[in-house]
Amino acid sequence: MELNFDFFNDWVQHRLGIRLDAYKERQMQRRIANIMTAAGATSLEQYAKLLEADSVARHAFVEHLTINVTEFYRNKSLFEMFEQRLMTQIVPQFDHPKIWSAACSIGAEPYTLAMILARNNIASGRIVATDIDDEILKKAKAGLYQSNEVKNVSARDLDKYFAKNAEGKYQVSPMLKNKITFKKHDLLKDRYESGCHVVVCRNVTIYFKADARDEVYRKLSDALVQGGILFTGATETIGQAEEIGLKKIDSFIYQKV
Repeated sequence: MELNFDFFNDWVQHRLGIRLDAYKERQMQRRIANIMTAAGATSLEQYAKLLEADSVARHAFVEHLTINVTEFYRNKSLFEMFEQRLMTQIVPQFDHPKIWSAACSIGAEPYTLAMILARNNIASGRIVATDIDDEILKKAKAGLYQSNEVKNVSARDLDKYFAKNAEGKYQVSPMLKNKITFKKHDLLKDRYESGCHVVVCRNVTIYFKADARDEVYRKLSDALVQGGILFTGATETIGQAEEIGLKKIDSFIYQKV
């Protein structure tokens, strides 16, 4: 089946404001073809008409594209390393650390960061959490999670920062929620945060083409103050970090110089 991806890429950018051309082509085309077929469309022109008319299908499409797979303390050993760097590199330098959780998905990452702040008595820390998907942001703000999503949270922290409801789901405490401001943001087109002491952007750029990935890292570096740190995902490496003002100080952690 021959699919007109040029047409669909243009339609998605014009109608939904999402740049598909920045994503790895084969991977993205395969994902689009799969969800198009599942929706019962036989061409991308037909699928575009369906998305135009049906808000439920449109939401399913955006959610499928944005790959919202996450959990609390994803790659827990790396978060332990990050916590150590936060306490040794950031807290001694900055009185009111600003942390940006970029592409935060369902909120597990910023709430993990909020737990780290609370556990270390960093009351002055504030977290901005952003994502491209409105519905995912609603879930993040609600702060209600399945047991598999909190499996890496210690029993002590589950008891302290969550309430288990009658359905066996875990509700984040107001104390953690109050530390976070959620916003909609597209890493590929929107203005970035500034004056950040920490930026956490994990498991996102692996889906981007090289030029888009490099541009995102450059802008993330610009978002940091000197001495701030960038925490990336377990499969992400910044090849020419020094060219954008970063130096690697630990596995998947970079510092603005």
